[in-house]
Formats: sequence, structure tokens, C-alpha cells
Amino acid sequence: MKDHKGMRPQDIVVLLAIISIQRKEWNSGNNLKFLNSTQNKDLAELLKISTAEISASIYRSSFSGLIDVNLSKHVFRQSLLEFLKFGLKYVFPVQPGSLVRGIPTAHSAEPLKSKLSFQEEVVWEHPEGKVRGQAIVPLYHTVPVVAEKNELFYELLALTDSLRIGGAREKELACIELEKRFFQ
Repeated sequence: MKDHKGMRPQDIVVLLAIISIQRKEWNSGNNLKFLNSTQNKDLAELLKISTAEISASIYRSSFSGLIDVNLSKHVFRQSLLEFLKFGLKYVFPVQPGSLVRGIPTAHSAEPLKSKLSFQEEVVWEHPEGKVRGQAIVPLYHTVPVVAEKNELFYELLALTDSLRIGGAREKELACIELEKRFFQ
């Protein structure tokens, strides 16, 4: 048996992608083949993460009790939600950085953007981004490239960033919105 050396940020990205795929919401153009598939090679292609890293991620998440690999990669959504609510900001903290051009995240992206009012935008740095704001490091470096390919996946990542960076009000709203997307 392999040693478990703790969760890594990309594990959260992989779990959120699996939820998006299994909700049958990954339906943009050429990604239709992924609708019924959560194979490691498909996840690797979709997330631009190596197949070996996807396998290691699935192992870590299984060891941590966040996914059951014997049930077609069934994500234990309640357990994941608890981890996101109570542990994420401690395990994968983030601080806003310099002003850059990028892709909105956290409270600067929907669904929280329309519910909250902030003067300063928060973004993942990206050369093709259309918004200028304070940069935060995404959970994995490919997130800015792959997030915009699927609306649900993007929302889940932005809500997750709200839990990493937000105040009490943002975190409360993010939890409510994540719960809706996990269980409805």
C-alpha cells in the first residue's frame, strides 16, 4: 500500500470535475464523450493534468474518504462539502496579490457576483482574461484554461475560491450555493 502524504490542491479540482461530469452538465461541443465517463485518461485530457497525477489524486481522495473508486468514482458530496467548508482555507490558503488581467473567481464570478457588491475584483491571472483584479493562485495551474469550458465546473471552482478567500458573508453564501449544486 502506498503512503498517503496528504491532499493536494488538484485533488479538489479533480473531485469538482467528477461532480460536474456525473451531473451530466459537461456538454460543450467536443466534450460530449465525457458525459458518461470518468475514466482517468478522460479526466486527464479534460483537466490538462497527467494521467499519473489523476490516478494519484483519486488514490489520495479515496484514502481521505472523499470518493469511492469501487462505485464508478462516486464522490461523497457531503464529506467533500464538509471539507470545503471547514478545512479548505487552512489546507490551501490564498492571499490576494497584485493587480493583473485575468478570469474572475470567488465573489467576482457568478453565482456570488450578482448577490454581493465589491469594489475590487478577484481573478486567476490569465493573458486572455478580460477583467483586471487582484490575482489569487488557483488550486491548480490549468484551472484558468479549463474552467471556462463548463459553467457548472467554473461555478464550483469560483465558490470554492470564495471559501478560501472570503469573509463570513461570502463563505455563508458560497456554502449555500455549493450545497445547491452538489445535491440538486
